Amino acid sequence: MAGRGSRLRPHTLTIPKPLMPVAGKPIVQRLVEDITKVSNEKVDEIAFIIGDFGAETEKQLIEIAESLGAKGSVYHQEEALGTAHAILCAGDSLDGNVVVAFADTLFKADFTLDTQNDGIIWVNQIDNPSAFGVVKLDEEGTITDFVEKPKDFVSDLAIIGIYYFKDGNNLKNELQYLIDNDIKENGEFQITNVLENMKSKGAKFKTGKVSAWMDCGNKNVTVETNQRVLAFEGKNIIEGNFTNNNSVIIEPCFIGDKVTLTNSVVGPHVSIGNNTTIVNSVIDNSIIQNHAHIEKGNMTNSMIGNYAKITGNSQDLSVGDYTEMK
Repeated sequence: MAGRGSRLRPHTLTIPKPLMPVAGKPIVQRLVEDITKVSNEKVDEIAFIIGDFGAETEKQLIEIAESLGAKGSVYHQEEALGTAHAILCAGDSLDGNVVVAFADTLFKADFTLDTQNDGIIWVNQIDNPSAFGVVKLDEEGTITDFVEKPKDFVSDLAIIGIYYFKDGNNLKNELQYLIDNDIKENGEFQITNVLENMKSKGAKFKTGKVSAWMDCGNKNVTVETNQRVLAFEGKNIIEGNFTNNNSVIIEPCFIGDKVTLTNSVVGPHVSIGNNTTIVNSVIDNSIIQNHAHIEKGNMTNSMIGNYAKITGNSQDLSVGDYTEMK
């Protein structure tokens, strides 16, 4: 999670993308909770590879790990040199059974992690695989090829950014081999090259499939992911106390603590952060963060940052923290 999150600006100018809330909970927290649920063994450690996000962010990440009964570790990737390089930054934590996940992906699945395989690569069938790494399978369902962003069609099974490795130490050695021999793809050290090298040495990789794959790469897909997560819940989620003054809430919505709604219609698929006030407004399919104030707004497919003040604006908005619009 060391990237700058440039596709999600202006929101990631003040908050690291993995800590952006979806249905009232940070993206990375949802991800590690989902992985912990599907693991049939206790998770001992959760390591986060980050950029320079500051001490407060690191403290929050450690608390997320500890809330799941695991040790939290934080590593830094100082320079964006690719996915394989990022994973190797957490080399001290690569031992035993390891799950690697990219923190802009959420998933929904009903399965148990099969730790008997050398590795599992989670995939999802998609319509346009040219923008993703994909896998090819043999008749037994074993992966035969890893192809990074194919120009010509080879497979529609896209790698979604979640991997299981039976031997974390072996993974670390293969990552180091890539760095030592300067093996790059498009100018970066890529995890697909590591997987291909491991396969050529006899490692057997199977695929894991998910029932839902949700991207959080930019504003529109993050709002869509918020919608889908709330739809999975199928009801309103209310945390703490809130004040409802002649307002209608159309489920499913998330409403944080000390929210005040006055003469407004909210929902469906709206997440409202703590200490936010909404007056004389109609809002659906949107994410509104903490301490925001919205008055006479009519918005959809929107993201509103912390401490933002919106008066009289309508439709599709992407407003960063501490911004005022009239």
